Amino acid sequence: MSLTLVVMAAGLGSRFGGTKQLAVVGDSGEAFLDFAIVDALAAGMEKVVLIVRSDIEDDLRRHVSAQHPELDVAYVLQDTHGPSRNKPWGTAHAVLTAAPEVPDRFCVVNADDYYGRSTFAALAAAATDLPDDRALLAGFRLGQTLPEVGEVSRGICGVDGTELVSLVETHGISRGDDGVITSNDPAGVLTDDAVASMNCWVFAPSLFGHLATEFDRFIAEHGHDETSEFLLPTVVDSLRTAGSYTVGIVPTDEPWVGVTNPDDLEIARRRIATVRT
Repeated sequence: MSLTLVVMAAGLGSRFGGTKQLAVVGDSGEAFLDFAIVDALAAGMEKVVLIVRSDIEDDLRRHVSAQHPELDVAYVLQDTHGPSRNKPWGTAHAVLTAAPEVPDRFCVVNADDYYGRSTFAALAAAATDLPDDRALLAGFRLGQTLPEVGEVSRGICGVDGTELVSLVETHGISRGDDGVITSNDPAGVLTDDAVASMNCWVFAPSLFGHLATEFDRFIAEHGHDETSEFLLPTVVDSLRTAGSYTVGIVPTDEPWVGVTNPDDLEIARRRIATVRT
């Protein structure tokens, strides 16, 4: 069984104000996606696919060639698939566009998140003999995924043993001065040990058929909405709820690092310097 790394790098980065996928966070000019590539290959993944937009393809190619000169990367242009619009159709659509470049099981990650060495190693080990009707999701400790300032959204996972039993997109999560983590949609108090999804998955190629069917349905219902998104967690959880899929949680103690606004960059660089020692 081979395992491919699929990196979703076609986002607009509207709040960041630029190509967040290429924001330099490492001492040697690395972007977040470079750490994902290095860590995935070290974990035994054999191929790298980057999902990009046409307008940033050349910049990404130059960057990846400079950081990984010996690596043969496959590039997929998300904006050339499906109906045309300015905003990408979402993460589930991004993965669907990568289907022709994915020969077997594959790991999906965001280009602008840091997941950590041991996360990829754990997912690769757990993916051995992965059935067609099962997915894996890296489960982060919520307390390890919070920025130093501001609020974030996270997929909060309900877990029974190692099985995902619910996935609730939760917004306005922050830690107060008293150390308590709260959210405002849905409103509540969360624990540091709550399991959070950071959109780091492993799938069998059978997922592509489900995505194609669901994307056709999505376009029929939302194709004229410029803001609607066809999201990977939503599709996977609907498959799980329907009994078509099971989802195993692969726990990780790695700290998440990411950026939303330009002011987050210095914090991210400091944290990366710490975790990559």
